[in-house]
Amino acid sequence: MKRSFRKNQQHFLFAIAAICFSVTTLFSQDDRRWQIDQDGAISWQINNNIPHDDHIEMSGKKISCVLRYGVATDGSFHATRSLVWPMLRTIPNNTHASLTRQFAQDGFDLVTVNYKPIAAEKTVSLTLNGTLFVKSKVGTALELTRTFFSSTTLSGYCEIYSVKNTSDKNCSVEIPKSNTVYTTDSSKGIEGSYTIHVDLSNDGSFTLKPNETVRFSIFYSGVKANESVPVVNAEEEKNKRLELIRDLWSKLVLETPDPVLNTEFAFAKIRASESIFETKGGPMHGPGGESYYAAIWANDQAEYIGPFFPFLGYDYGNQASLNAYLQFAKFMNKDYKPIPSSIIAEGTDIWAGAGDRGDGAMIAYGAARYALSRGNTNEANQLWPLIEWCLEYCHRKINSDGIVTSDSDELEGRLPAGKANLNTSSLYYDALNSAVYLGKALGKNESQLKTYKAEAEKLKIAIEKYFGAKVEGFETYKYYKENDVLRAWICTPLTMGIYDRKDGTIDALFSPRLWTKDGLASVAGDKIFWDRSTLYALRGVLAAGETDKALDFLHYYSNRRLLGDHVPYPVEAYPEGDQRHLSAESGLYCRIFTEGLFGIRPTGLHSFDFTPRLPKSWPVMKLKRIHAFEQDFDITVERVGKNLKIKITDGKKIMINKVISDGETINIKLH
Repeated sequence: MKRSFRKNQQHFLFAIAAICFSVTTLFSQDDRRWQIDQDGAISWQINNNIPHDDHIEMSGKKISCVLRYGVATDGSFHATRSLVWPMLRTIPNNTHASLTRQFAQDGFDLVTVNYKPIAAEKTVSLTLNGTLFVKSKVGTALELTRTFFSSTTLSGYCEIYSVKNTSDKNCSVEIPKSNTVYTTDSSKGIEGSYTIHVDLSNDGSFTLKPNETVRFSIFYSGVKANESVPVVNAEEEKNKRLELIRDLWSKLVLETPDPVLNTEFAFAKIRASESIFETKGGPMHGPGGESYYAAIWANDQAEYIGPFFPFLGYDYGNQASLNAYLQFAKFMNKDYKPIPSSIIAEGTDIWAGAGDRGDGAMIAYGAARYALSRGNTNEANQLWPLIEWCLEYCHRKINSDGIVTSDSDELEGRLPAGKANLNTSSLYYDALNSAVYLGKALGKNESQLKTYKAEAEKLKIAIEKYFGAKVEGFETYKYYKENDVLRAWICTPLTMGIYDRKDGTIDALFSPRLWTKDGLASVAGDKIFWDRSTLYALRGVLAAGETDKALDFLHYYSNRRLLGDHVPYPVEAYPEGDQRHLSAESGLYCRIFTEGLFGIRPTGLHSFDFTPRLPKSWPVMKLKRIHAFEQDFDITVERVGKNLKIKITDGKKIMINKVISDGETINIKLH
């Protein structure tokens, strides 16, 4: 009796704590620094909420910039650009060997107005739309603007400045001629010395009448000894950047009643897509963060971002994904030694410092999902041997408990993962199921596919038996055999269609033990967080059908990332990396919607299981211009009483028009 009372008391106290937590956490989401503008951009109107500093990464095919910017207490604007040239390799030519330089000078520091330096600048607003646009004023005399962005195709980064005379008198503006060259130490470059050029365009003396404006630009470029310095027109470069953004925003368009979700989804498409570098080893999607370029990883590229690009229909993204899988395929071997975790230095070297992280499972999972979603028979046939090899590799790593063993997981020993972790086995499980679907579509041997199916069924039972446990009072999973503290990655089975412990797992994920102001703590009670597990969790909870519960947390998280103090993308981690805007996390954010909210699970090259999760408070939701399965189509989900009306069109004709029950799964065939 006492035990029952204590148990009830614990449940009561937990419920009170959860309510208090949700009130203080979820309803603090209106503490916004930024706002959504009508054109889809976000802006920060400077009032009294200064000083404040932030950082954002912007990438192109040959350069990346981590821009650290802020507004000081006196209202002045400042910025430091950390420029990274991934194909200007340094010594030693390892994972981090991209030429990197920081510059802190501001273009306006070089300019005189009425023969004096510009002083007492007050920042008015900042706007993000794929570029950073800063507007400020100097009393009633001047309006100043700055625009920051990376070139889409050149090995350079650009800043455009403007001075507008807002007084009622003429003013004199002097812009100096400035062409600075830095020559790097030849002993520190793989190809000797590199040169960095900082070139100012449109120098001269100008007399501005009232309301007249003069513009100038500064272009930072890096080249090898035998390369010519890019000649640029800054406005053309800006237009190319904005055209790329418009193109990305016109594809895979999310329309829901929640503008925060729609807008964060749009921004995530930018960061997911821009970070692809034109290397000697072909297009390589890179995480970024001043560390990870011209290289690919089994988790970031193969597992996280690869399965997303077919939905977006971004050709360069699909090329980079296929290239990543084929790069890994070069390391298949008859002895089944591990595939390296990372292929670095433009494809010329590898990194395998963490041993086997479960990379075979990551690659098999990602490659199979990519091939199915892409819908291209030729690509699928190219990838099939890699998928087969990785599945066999995982099969050979199964222990006596039926679980896949690995040296670590994707956190590479930062946190304990035991000798066999939940992630690796969960990924292998989904990869087996995807291989069955893909193998059928390609006409592969039926007995082989039956073996895969039987292996998946056995593995699902083994996952429950080996990892299923009561942890900190929740009926969920231990992450590895000896684990007795809640871990964020207990969410992984939910994303793979394993719902045996969904109730206890979801309760644990959203409990005060794991959920923090920044999403999931990696380990209960610790300040460490990695967004990737939060993004997996939100996808998994939606896929499991806890739509309305997930929606509150999804909105809170999206609001914080889009409109809070560090914007506008999902981040990597904290305290490590200080919340860098690594690229693949933005792909994971988009997959919350394609796979979670809209419940799209590929089952063939032109088919998918469809389990839409329309929140009760929403009358309708749409995902338009989906490019997966070699088809351009739109999905509309509308509430009709207790049921859902689904309509799938290809822009010209209605392909599917059907009423289903809420939570029902149907299979959609597009051909």
